[in-house]
Amino acid sequence: MKFVSLLIFIAVLASCNNTSTSKSAANAKEEIKKVMKMQEEAWNNGDLKQFMEGYWKNDSLKFVGSKGITYGWETTLNNYIKSYPDTTIMGKLHFDIDLIEKLGEDTYYLIGRYKLQRDKDEPSGYFNLIWKSINGEWKIITDMTCG
Repeated sequence: MKFVSLLIFIAVLASCNNTSTSKSAANAKEEIKKVMKMQEEAWNNGDLKQFMEGYWKNDSLKFVGSKGITYGWETTLNNYIKSYPDTTIMGKLHFDIDLIEKLGEDTYYLIGRYKLQRDKDEPSGYFNLIWKSINGEWKIITDMTCG
């Protein structure tokens, strides 16, 4: 009888762990989506520095685009400023998130689509992001964007 009670206790404990794990995964996904929403709003307000707050402020940040890989938060910001010098060229940004998958304890992989609405055109494309919880905040550590 004690053995059966022990098995039931272990099963209940295991289910509690799975529930808290799935809740923390759901929370992480929601927090990541909030950062993406902040980035959309910052972009649409012409605020590239605020947009960049979603990225890891580190020289090891990786951005992979049509011209290859670049490293660093400052380099990425400068590339955005050079490519999007004013709000007309920036247009209005919209993200669609297709997938968010947990890779590790504090790391997620996101696949999504972007669309810029501008007066003369509507560029769009796909992006892959690797997110990591750093000091309690979700940050993009790798961005692979193609248009």
